Amino acid sequence: MQKYDFDQNVRRRGTGCVKWDEVPEGFTAEEMQDVVPLWVADMDFAVAPAIQEAVRRRAEHPVFGYTVVGDEYYDAVIGWFRRRHGWTIRREEILYTTGVVPAMSVAIKALTMPGERVLILSPDYNCFFSSIINNGCQVGETVLKSVECRVENVEFATALKATSTAVANSTLYTMHSTFEIDWSDFEAQCADEKTTVFLLCNPHNPTGRVWTREELERMNDICLRHGVKVVSDEIHCELTMPGYTFQPFAAVSEACRQNCVILNSPSKSFNIAGLQAANIICANAEWRHRLNRAININEVCDLNPFGPVALVAAYNESEDWIDELCQYLWQNYVALCEFVARELPQLRVSRLEGTYLPWVDVSALGVPVEALCDRLLREGHVWVNPGTMYGPVSGRGYIRLNIACPRAQLMEGLERIAKVIKSIKEL
Repeated sequence: MQKYDFDQNVRRRGTGCVKWDEVPEGFTAEEMQDVVPLWVADMDFAVAPAIQEAVRRRAEHPVFGYTVVGDEYYDAVIGWFRRRHGWTIRREEILYTTGVVPAMSVAIKALTMPGERVLILSPDYNCFFSSIINNGCQVGETVLKSVECRVENVEFATALKATSTAVANSTLYTMHSTFEIDWSDFEAQCADEKTTVFLLCNPHNPTGRVWTREELERMNDICLRHGVKVVSDEIHCELTMPGYTFQPFAAVSEACRQNCVILNSPSKSFNIAGLQAANIICANAEWRHRLNRAININEVCDLNPFGPVALVAAYNESEDWIDELCQYLWQNYVALCEFVARELPQLRVSRLEGTYLPWVDVSALGVPVEALCDRLLREGHVWVNPGTMYGPVSGRGYIRLNIACPRAQLMEGLERIAKVIKSIKEL
């Protein structure tokens, strides 16, 4: 029986919320009042009750001063990953900071010299590009290969058929594509003497891939062969679809554990990004010393009073909430597939293995994605991200959607998208 109501409409407009109150250049606040936001990676669901209660209790104390991160914080992190993912973390391996993006900058600063190259799998999370460049490094890109796929994952196929027989039996096989690594190019990029760090997104945003143990091990083997360190952003680790299991990079093997820095946070999975608490996890003591120095150089060494209590409540008391959330996101994904198959068959929805951010191929429309997204916002009053945000070349022909919202809101946004696309001859 479902315990949590993800269909609840939580009003966020007017609360200083980036997703709902941001006004893009060229628009006015009045023009944005009717917009359905399906863009930034932020969920519209009420936070788990245990987290709400923990923050409420802390807020009852009238002083919000500098905060000590205590044993319960470390125990919660260690317990969660051991219980949930079979990954044993030692307390001394954990360094806390304010967010995964600051953690990314810390890792790049600690492990590179200006002018060196940081390799990514493109298209990739847009902050990867800015963090690399802002730390004086160059972006190296291995472009992921889009390939046709059938639903070979038995659990995924079974869940799909149970949710939507029509999609399972017909259009899904022809609609979906997935993404693979070009291993030859990946090795060539790692072999370049300027490449010193590989920045991985695991699970991958925006393609929705959940990398397998075998893929992660192969990545590390190649990186070790060429002296490349791995930094793995694992912020979406709890958000997986049926049949797919997140594999922590550090838990693949001892060789992986010693050659990586992990960036993680409950913020994305539990919808608490505004409370600003994240962790850098590193087994290599020398690297950890450098990371700790970079945290202080970047001055992201203090947490606010609410982040630690929210993390503890998330990891210790909210596991059933995250399980129900993933089921709801799966149902939203299937609803998206059904809608596209029925109303917009010229589009192709990439197979979503993890995250709540479907990657949709709109290249058949023959329209630059920036122009399409601008028209969707101006005329359809629905906000989505152009794929070129995640790779100026590799993102061409794609848009990224956010399905982490009540289903009624998602369907309203899709109806608006369809109305604009059906007038595509005017573009």
